[in-house]
Amino acid sequence: MTKIYVHPLPIRLWHGINATGFVMMILTGFQLRFAGTLDLLPFQTTVNLHNWIGFVLIANFFVWFLFYLFSDRVRSYHPDLSPRRQFARTFSQMQYYGYGIFKGQPNPHKMDIYDKFNPLQSMLYQIVMLLAVPLVAVTGLLLWDSHLFTPIMAFFGGTRVVGTVHMLLFIFFCFFIVMHVYLGSLGHTVSAHYKAMFITGYEDSH
Repeated sequence: MTKIYVHPLPIRLWHGINATGFVMMILTGFQLRFAGTLDLLPFQTTVNLHNWIGFVLIANFFVWFLFYLFSDRVRSYHPDLSPRRQFARTFSQMQYYGYGIFKGQPNPHKMDIYDKFNPLQSMLYQIVMLLAVPLVAVTGLLLWDSHLFTPIMAFFGGTRVVGTVHMLLFIFFCFFIVMHVYLGSLGHTVSAHYKAMFITGYEDSH
């Protein structure tokens, strides 16, 4: 078993802030959505906390975006340009997650510095980071000051439509985080991937 430096310090810091921020956004979001049922903090305090954490996460997104844009680590997100090979790798990974992992079969994806995501991860993370995160940020900004953004709100169908999209993304991220935590536990030990992402930066390669 060898160790490879997959997660540089900027990414570990970004991930830690992102993970903490999204959990706090979900908790404050629950309180805002179900005010009167879940009252952990005063309502206005929750609103302010939700807003400020949102701004921190927007800034944090640009840290991620600029790091990958101006470093060679962006190769981790490059798709395989061969559709046949991409399909074969994706199908193999699906078989592994579907039953291979429960039979003790080895992971078909061999991680390295520039290929840290398996095909399913690469596809999902691009959807999350390049579509879902910007969309939840934009809808959140529109809801933050609906008077300031009245023309934009009207263009997208009004407060009800923007609020519904924001709520659906909230539900999506709730499920995504649960799945993300579970998949993070599937290393050679339960804590291996967590230790690599949050502390050392080194993943074990078999």
